[in-house]
Amino acid sequence: MKAELPAKKKTKVRNIQTIIVIYSIIALIMSFDINKIRQDFPILNQKIYNRPLVYFDNAATTQRPQQVIDALNRTYTEYYGNIHRAAHFLADKATLAYEDTREKARNLINAETREQIIFTKGATESINLVAFSYGETFIQEGDEIIVSEMEHHSNIVPWQLMAERKKARIVMLPIDDTGRLLVEKLDSLITDRTRIIAVTHISNVLGTINPVKLIIEKAHARGIHVLVDGAQAVPHLKIDVQELDVDFYAFSAHKMYGPNGVGVLYGKKELLNKMPPYQGGGEMISEVSFAGTTYNELPYKFEAGTPNISGVIAFGAAIDYLQNIGLETIASRENELLNYATSELLKINGLRIYGTQQEKSGVVSFNVEGIHFFDLGTMLDKFGIAVRTGHHCADPLMAHFGIQGTVRASFAFYNTMEEIDRFIDALKKVIAMF
Repeated sequence: MKAELPAKKKTKVRNIQTIIVIYSIIALIMSFDINKIRQDFPILNQKIYNRPLVYFDNAATTQRPQQVIDALNRTYTEYYGNIHRAAHFLADKATLAYEDTREKARNLINAETREQIIFTKGATESINLVAFSYGETFIQEGDEIIVSEMEHHSNIVPWQLMAERKKARIVMLPIDDTGRLLVEKLDSLITDRTRIIAVTHISNVLGTINPVKLIIEKAHARGIHVLVDGAQAVPHLKIDVQELDVDFYAFSAHKMYGPNGVGVLYGKKELLNKMPPYQGGGEMISEVSFAGTTYNELPYKFEAGTPNISGVIAFGAAIDYLQNIGLETIASRENELLNYATSELLKINGLRIYGTQQEKSGVVSFNVEGIHFFDLGTMLDKFGIAVRTGHHCADPLMAHFGIQGTVRASFAFYNTMEEIDRFIDALKKVIAMF
């Protein structure tokens, strides 16, 4: 039987633990120098229409720090060569740097092995890869795929294409009017024909952080696989794919302060090994003859052709940059920005925010009564405020709320409270014009 500590010692231990937590928080705050961080992003130091740029379109794509730009430049000026295939110095150095990024991505999401990290053009291609290759192996006529109502088009259309090809059926997991995914309905939606669930970790419109671990547990209890679209989550949350026990996880470099045209698909090896190649070409083969072809081992089986070599290498610099700041620090900073912006927006008459869940990332989507979202966004741009307008590639979500689109402000750790003040001031001036 385990010995119990005396009450006084218990109190002392708790006090020490509290002090450690407080000092840790103070250390994080002191290490976060916003002025120094903003100096890392040269694009932020400019004026738009003679006004300081306020970049609030980070959910669409983030800006790049100088460290990533330098890594891209060094690749082209010092050691660019086609990877894996040549025997010369440049190719060897490029290959080592490329594969080093694979290891960094593995470490970032705590994948068990580097073979589970597949490089793609982005989260969209990662999802298409799974929808096609998984569909070819595991989906039969009459089978069902559950997709949530809040998904980005890139996590809906690939499954529709697969369902059409295989004569399967898409089943929608709904949300409520606060932007909460109705996970409790999963039990009744899952049938003996359900094969896979596709769900976003964080909504790009609502900012809702979904309980993906619970969804995965429910699915696995019924022998069903799960793909999670992590494009909005990886830049903001600490992801552990082993702890989640997720089957597939997709994300993009360009939403993580890295280059565009680079993405990652994580998958469980036993599933990836059963799935056929998504594309044919160089690198994904072991031997080719007209009598037949044998395929390469993981991850190369899914990496046909010459990849975005320089982009992947620069993505490694982006991962380093994020981890040097710390994902916990980033999440804390962005929550502060979100809470402040939300409180200020709610003071504006006639303004409605879509997505009011407690667990949110740094995204605020809204409309103002009587003013078209496109007009709001266009006028805000004249004040140097960059926001997104439209349906945000989420038509079913817009249909749920009976709207055509919203204005979306999305924050990154390099944004400031002063920028939010300028945004709110500009928004009030624009509203006053109508």
